[in-house]
Amino acid sequence: MNDRRLPLRAVLPFATGSIGMGIWVTVPGILLLYFLTDVLAVPPAVAGLALLVPNIADIVLHPWIGRVTDDDRAAVGHRRRVMLVGCAVVVTFVALFAVPAGLRGTPAAIWVAVALVVGNLLYSAYQVPYLATPADLGIGYHERTRLMGFRNTVITIGVLLSGVVAPLLTGTVPDVGDYGRMAAILGVVMLAAMLTGILGVGRLNRAAPSAPAVASAHRGGLLAALRDRQFRVLAASYLTMAVTMNLVLAALPYFAKYELGRPELTPALVALFMGPAVLTTPLWVVAARRLGKQRCLLAAQSGFVAGSLVLALGAGPGLPVLVAAMALLGVSFAAMQLMPLSMVPDVIAASGPGGPARAGAYTGLWTAAEATGGAVGPYVFSAVLLAGGFVASAAGDQITQSPGALAAVRYGFTLVPAALMTVAVLLQRRYTLDRTALDPIVTAPGGR
Repeated sequence: MNDRRLPLRAVLPFATGSIGMGIWVTVPGILLLYFLTDVLAVPPAVAGLALLVPNIADIVLHPWIGRVTDDDRAAVGHRRRVMLVGCAVVVTFVALFAVPAGLRGTPAAIWVAVALVVGNLLYSAYQVPYLATPADLGIGYHERTRLMGFRNTVITIGVLLSGVVAPLLTGTVPDVGDYGRMAAILGVVMLAAMLTGILGVGRLNRAAPSAPAVASAHRGGLLAALRDRQFRVLAASYLTMAVTMNLVLAALPYFAKYELGRPELTPALVALFMGPAVLTTPLWVVAARRLGKQRCLLAAQSGFVAGSLVLALGAGPGLPVLVAAMALLGVSFAAMQLMPLSMVPDVIAASGPGGPARAGAYTGLWTAAEATGGAVGPYVFSAVLLAGGFVASAAGDQITQSPGALAAVRYGFTLVPAALMTVAVLLQRRYTLDRTALDPIVTAPGGR
C-alpha cells in the first residue's frame, strides 16, 4: 500500500497553475459566443461554426501532444519543457478578443477561429502534461483525490473570479476595445499562474517520484487507451458533461439578458454557480473517501439534472428558487470536475505495468474530449438560437427578439443541458473500476 502524502509546498503551486487554465476555458466559454453575436454582429450559425471547427483539430492535436510529453518524460525525466511552450497561449488569449477595428460579421468570425486554432494547440501543450502529473507520481487512490481536490478548489476559484471579473471589466454595454483591455489584464494573471504551476509540477515529481519511464514503455499508448473499456466509458461520460457545462457557460449571458431582462446580472449568475462549487469541493473530497468517487459523481450528475429542470420554469417562481437552483448546479459542478479527473489516474494505474509511461497518451485523449466539449457545447446552444429565430446584433444595437428566440434562450439553457446530463448518467453507470480501486495502488487490470 502506498499512502505517501504530498507536501503543501508542492501541492499549492501545482494547483495554482490551474488558474491560468481556468481563465482560458472560462472567459471564452462565457463571453466568446455572446461577443460574436451581440458585439461583432456574427449570425448564430456562423458564430457556432467559428467556435466548433477550430476545436475539431484538437481530436488530433491533444493525443499528439500526449505522445510528445511521453517521449519527453522518457528522455529527460519530466514533462515541464512542453508546459513551458504552452505558456504562449496567453498571446492567443488576448488575440481572441483584440479583433481589429472594422472587422464585423464573417471576417471577425474568421479572426476568432484562427486565434482559437493556435490557442488550442498551445493550451494543450500545457494542459496535457499538467493533467498527466498525478499519474506520474508514486501515490495512491485517496491521495490522487486529495491532490485533485486542491486543484479543483483553486481552478474553481479561478473560474469564479475570472467569470465575475471579465464581465465587470467589459462593462454593461461593451465594445471591442473593452474586450481587448479585459483580455490583456487577465492575460497577465494567466501567465503568472501557469509559470507557478510548472514550479509545482517540479516539486511534486521530486516529492513522490515513480519508477523512471522507459523509452519503449509508452509505445502503443493511444491504442492502449482506446482499448481500455474503463477509460472509454469514463471519457464518454466526461465528454457529455463537458458539452453540457460549456453550453451552460455560453448561455449564461443570454439567460441574464433575455430571460431575466438584466444583462448586468451575468457576473452574479457566475458567482451563484461557482461560489457553491468552491465551498463544497473539500466536502466532496471527504465524501469520495467514504462513499467512493463513482457514487459521488452519479449523485452530482443527478443533482445537475434536477437543478436544470427547476431553472426551466424561468424567472416566474421568484429569486429564491432561482438562487437555489443555480447553487445546486454549482455544488454538482464541483464533483463533476473533481471526480473524473481523479479517476483518470486510477484507470492509468489499473492499466498494467508501464501505465504511468503512457499517461500522456491517456490524458491527451482525455483533454481532446474536454476540448471537443468546449466546442460542441456553444455550438449546440447556437443551433438552438438559430432554430428559435434569434437575431444577431452589433454593440449598441437595440433588437427585439421574437417569442421563439426567447424560448430558445430559456430552454437551451435548461432543458437541453438536463437531457444531455441524463445521457452522461447512463454512460457513467457503466464504469465499474471503482469497485476494485479502493486500495491506494491498483496494479492489476481486474476491474476492466
